Amino acid sequence: MDILEVKAVRKIYGSKGKITTTALDDITFSMEEGEFLGIMGPSGSGKTTLLNVLSTIDTPSSGEIKINGTNVIKMKEKEMSVFRGENLGFIFQDYNLIDSLTLKDNIILPLTLRANKVKDIEERVSLISKTLGITEILNKYPYEVSGGQKQRAAAARAIITKPKLILADEPTGALDSKSAKVLLEAISKLNKENKATILMVTHDPLSASFCDRVIFIKDGSLFTELRTNGERKELYNKVLKVLSTIGGAGSDFI
Repeated sequence: MDILEVKAVRKIYGSKGKITTTALDDITFSMEEGEFLGIMGPSGSGKTTLLNVLSTIDTPSSGEIKINGTNVIKMKEKEMSVFRGENLGFIFQDYNLIDSLTLKDNIILPLTLRANKVKDIEERVSLISKTLGITEILNKYPYEVSGGQKQRAAAARAIITKPKLILADEPTGALDSKSAKVLLEAISKLNKENKATILMVTHDPLSASFCDRVIFIKDGSLFTELRTNGERKELYNKVLKVLSTIGGAGSDFI
């Protein structure tokens, strides 16, 4: 089943009579349930714009975006807000954790706001924290743990509501290579064990090597895509070759 369907999406900035910029041009792709998809491209390629329209932060100029079968473009703001909370999970580069709350309270906040039963909340946080390797630090505050641990807590918060789609925006961007690898291994485990559907925008070939598939964007258009055969090293090298063609960052494979 396709969790995400993107059809002929365009995003044009500017108005009639003025200079316009085409940020996205005829973007079409889909994601199956349980897939881990990477989006890559050089700076200014349209990655961020694509993430914004998929996350319903921005609206495309034309095209169709279906999440779990629902066309989100046609929704009104109030309806969209409810849909977003029930179907989307977010992992941000800067964590977006509340410093006055423990990691556990940060993670369970979405469920607390929904008034979920305490037993259900405890069961979910126990399972997810174990998967992400943060059980021992749940009672610590964000300022007491490392960036990598904060990002794993953010990932736990994103998955605890059991969203249909998780959108990750450069999740390793603020981490050193060792912490990034630990986080990516945790997210990959989350993807496989919980069948979480994850779309990750990244500039980093190492991060992309953990994906099932990588889509490359250049100048607002789809350039090419790669699929894994299960060998991370091979996918990593293929990603580097594509990036050398279209422009992009490099990273050491670890």
